[in-house]
Amino acid sequence: MIRATLATISTLLALALPAAAADDFIAAPTLRASITVTSDVVRIGDLIDNAGSAAMIPVYRSPDLGTTGTLTVGQVLSVLRAKQVIGVMTGDIKEVQVTRLARTLASKDIENAVAAALERRFGLGEAANITVTFDRSVAEMRLDASNTGALQPVATRYDARSGRFDIAFEIANDSNPVPTKLRFSGTAIEMVEVAVLTRDIDRAELLKSSDVSLERRPKAEVTGEPASRDRTLGMQLRRAMRAGTPIRLADIVKPDFVLRDQAVTIIYQVPGLYLTTRGKAIESGAEGDTVSVLNLQSKRTLTGTVTGRGQVTVQGASQSAPMAPAVERTSSLKRDDVPAPVDTAALVRNLIQTPASPAQVAQAPIPQARISQAPAKSE
Repeated sequence: MIRATLATISTLLALALPAAAADDFIAAPTLRASITVTSDVVRIGDLIDNAGSAAMIPVYRSPDLGTTGTLTVGQVLSVLRAKQVIGVMTGDIKEVQVTRLARTLASKDIENAVAAALERRFGLGEAANITVTFDRSVAEMRLDASNTGALQPVATRYDARSGRFDIAFEIANDSNPVPTKLRFSGTAIEMVEVAVLTRDIDRAELLKSSDVSLERRPKAEVTGEPASRDRTLGMQLRRAMRAGTPIRLADIVKPDFVLRDQAVTIIYQVPGLYLTTRGKAIESGAEGDTVSVLNLQSKRTLTGTVTGRGQVTVQGASQSAPMAPAVERTSSLKRDDVPAPVDTAALVRNLIQTPASPAQVAQAPIPQARISQAPAKSE
């Protein structure tokens, strides 16, 4: 009976030994050729697979953020043996590369974060138009990879007169309940795109494409609304301006179609009548402007609207143009009777010699239409 029991136990042990050997082979610690870490230390579990309970033991300081370091296999095995880790499978590995992951913040990213924190605040406009300059050069900034949050401004100070800013940011950290804090100071100025003269320009010159370029200038240098390049082409300046001067909308006007003392054509226009005569401009004006002109024929001063180059139109209605009187309803004229024609010469003469003042307009004679009554036909 005892012998049978021992035989059974021996058989079971024999069957179990290959399985145990297989488990030992699978669980054998194996060295890694290349590893990445996110913390500031390298642990045994980072270097080898199947580290077991020794996985969390730190053995090396991590490389700098975003950099890679190299360890020889001999160095690694020596450190592992000191931590009671033996029997590590190395295969044909000659060295181990250790890379520390990092979050990189480019200087442009930080500039954009500052501009966004100031956008539409303290009298500033769009973030895209804010130019940021830091007190200390901000190149590429590396943070621990666990800093996965966005740059959140938590304290913002800005002086509109000097453009100085001081902004504190926080970044959420996955491995630490306390966020990472960053602080930047410098100058932020709002810029505007404005048309700038490329040469000295006189008032009478028309602006051409080669006379105007686009530049970004501090908004404080451009008082009033800046003019776009397209808006300035073909226009005139209200005054002579020097090269490099920003152009505002208030600086440009439509080109003068009539110049002072220029010979012009005066057009008299009333319904059904269109007359022209020679005149001289008393003042300059652009299209649509109201100017005074001298009628060279009547020697009277008229007021009209500039409607073209060297052309001023005087509306007859505004100059109290004569009108033919209406026929009274009590007239004895019959259907076949024809009234005498209106004196057109008197009408034209009166139209050309339009009085200059409202009082004279009120006193201007109205030509009467002479009506001759034909004898009644006998029935």
